Parts: sequence; structure tokens; C-alpha cells
Amino acid sequence: MPKVRKSSIPSRPVQHHIHIIRGQKVMLDSELAALYQVETFRLNEAVKRNHARFPDDFMFQLSRKEVEDLTSQTAISKAGSGGRRTFPYAFTEHGVAMLSSVLRSERAVQMNIMIIRTFVHLREMIAANKDLAERIGKLEAGHRQAASIINVLVDEIDGIAREVKHMKALPSSPGRKIGFDL
Repeated sequence: MPKVRKSSIPSRPVQHHIHIIRGQKVMLDSELAALYQVETFRLNEAVKRNHARFPDDFMFQLSRKEVEDLTSQTAISKAGSGGRRTFPYAFTEHGVAMLSSVLRSERAVQMNIMIIRTFVHLREMIAANKDLAERIGKLEAGHRQAASIINVLVDEIDGIAREVKHMKALPSSPGRKIGFDL
């Protein structure tokens, strides 16, 4: 029987356990189990007993390709000696919220509060970054407009400089000589 971590503080910040899969922010069953201090198969067992509480937008099982991608990013361990026999489950923010009602432990409730706050914080950071990206876009558009005006002015100045150079190169017109001929 594998040992379960008994620390009350996660070893890594919760946001490091959140992955983007299928365009959604999710947490894997094994990482949630470690945070809740239960074994992964126990967590999945509780979810299966309450399957109606976890529709597809709350939880989904990863495909082989998604597992390979996560394994290559060292997010999950490689299958093998004593490893998983099934693909991991990914829980969305709503699925994580539902887990506290399924697991029914004080630890699960406290960890859910921490995880939900992390999801909310990430959502706020993304919204702030969108605002920042919009501002940068406006600045870049203004910069492009100013740069195009400068290019037009430089072209006009170059044209005038060429005309002046051409005028200087013209031969002087022979005029009448002033004075006495000797």
C-alpha cells in the first residue's frame, strides 16, 4: 500500500497542479488525491459511486495522446512497474468543487477552498492580462501609424534633397559679361 503524504501544506503551490487540456483548466486525479491525502484509486472509486454528480463538463478521462503529452512534460509518471492501468481523469473547476461533497472529509473541504481560490485567482490574472494585451495592441497600432507618417515625411525630405542636389548640379547660364573688353 503506497504511503500518502500527511503534510497539511501542499509541497507545490496549487496552481502548478492545474493543466490546460482540451482548452480547459483541469487537475488530474492523482494530484488531487495527493492534495486530499487519499489514494488515487479511492478518489476515483468515490467518483464512480457518484457518477451522476460528474457530467462530462466536470470530469473526463484523458486519451492516450493526452497522457503521452503530459508524460513528456513530466506532469505524470510513466506507466510501468506498478503504475496506472487506466488513463487519468481530469477534473475541471466544477468537478473539483463537487469532489468535496463526495469525499466528505475536513481535509477535502479545506483543500477544495484552496483550489477554488486558485482557479478564481488564475481567472482574474487572465482577465487582467487580456486588458493589458488590449492596451499593448492599441499602443502598437499608434506606433505603426506614427511610423508610417514618419516614413512618408522621410520620403518627402529625400525627394526635396534630390531636387536641391539636381539644382546645384545644373550648369550656370552664360550671361552677359559685365565690364570692359580689352
